[in-house]
Amino acid sequence: MGSYMAEEWQGKWALVTGASAGIGVALAEELARGGTNLVLTARRKDRLDTLAQRLASNYKVQTTVFPADLADPTAPGKVFAFTRDKGIEIDLLVNNAGFGKYGEFPAVDKERLLEMVQVNCAAVVHLTHLFLQGMVARRRGDILILASTASFQAVPYISTYAATKAFDLLFAEGLAEEMKPYGIRVCALCPGSTESEFHAVSGQQKFRGRAETAKKVAQTGLKALAAGKSYVISGLGNYLGAQGERLVPRRFVTRTAARLFRPQET
Repeated sequence: MGSYMAEEWQGKWALVTGASAGIGVALAEELARGGTNLVLTARRKDRLDTLAQRLASNYKVQTTVFPADLADPTAPGKVFAFTRDKGIEIDLLVNNAGFGKYGEFPAVDKERLLEMVQVNCAAVVHLTHLFLQGMVARRRGDILILASTASFQAVPYISTYAATKAFDLLFAEGLAEEMKPYGIRVCALCPGSTESEFHAVSGQQKFRGRAETAKKVAQTGLKALAAGKSYVISGLGNYLGAQGERLVPRRFVTRTAARLFRPQET
């Protein structure tokens, strides 16, 4: 990962949401490798326990788990209370949990869409607000928020997901400027297609593109956060694609995305 890891979070505590799979596991692994103690949260306790035991054994860091479903509006408060009651000061909050759902909007289950907004947006705001209080008081802390290359455009057939990730990106960028006077860094990590369970969970199997490894994405995000960047796009191709969209009309970009993502007729 580089020497900055030891300098930034060694011996400190990080909270990683969505830590049971994909980028969440990779972020926890990279942090543990650098000597960061970890609070891991996700829905699947068995996976959290296995990961926590492995990281504690391999890297000699402290790990603890708190199973929680962030689709439940009360979950962020419970996560915060867990760390508070254990006397754990979180110096790095990683808002990684999130999911998408592929398909024509009217055909997608309404409750699933609302849960997506809750997990991808409301829980991010809730957790960030809770943990920022202590960071501001201590005049130190870092927050990494998982956005997406979908943050930069409308994406038909995953319209709600793209909208939630646009929220995450703008939230992180604005907060980064607000928190500078307090010595707190905030960064949005924007990956493209990544080797994870995301596509299987979302039901999107048609278009994936060239997927990056979760490890590479995690390293990119942590490095950017340590460097004080307010956002980072993982992968040169993804960066060029996201920036290139600014040169053409938004309607053209959306129409192109619709052709790529349109469900195949059966």
